[in-house]
Amino acid sequence: MAEAPLRVALGCLGSPFGVRGWVHVRSYTDPPEEVLDYPLWHLEAPGGGPQTLRLVEGRRHGKGVVARLDGVEDREAAARLARREFWIERSEMPVLPPGQFYRVDLEGLTAVNLQGRVLGRVDHFVDAPANPVMVVVGDAEHWLPLVPGLIRQLDQECGRVIVDWDPDF
Repeated sequence: MAEAPLRVALGCLGSPFGVRGWVHVRSYTDPPEEVLDYPLWHLEAPGGGPQTLRLVEGRRHGKGVVARLDGVEDREAAARLARREFWIERSEMPVLPPGQFYRVDLEGLTAVNLQGRVLGRVDHFVDAPANPVMVVVGDAEHWLPLVPGLIRQLDQECGRVIVDWDPDF
């Protein structure tokens, strides 16, 4: 059985935005501004321990997102956060309706096609221009486009995902 992750990366803090402590945010969510739905962002402090920052406000800016975090009052403080990935606890994510899933819940599962052939392990995802792609690594590497109908069954307890995919494609 694949273990569900305890924390889920939401994005990476970027360069300062202005002089009042705002930062650019490289969001891993889709749409990008969805990252602003989570009020507490966890990251590694410079000394290596955990640090939690509270989101004060944020907004879409161009193709990205900018945010102001509690305790980050000026450009210098914002600059110290640059290039640091942040996450939330998995338990903080909303429960999805049946038939929907988070990508992170698929990572590490064994991908099996409708004919019962094991394709490999779900390794990661790539956001391609047309649609996201699930990368499955086994005897070969399979790039499966996340299109409607691809994922037929998700069984986290057994650690597998059933996909409608021809491995010879």
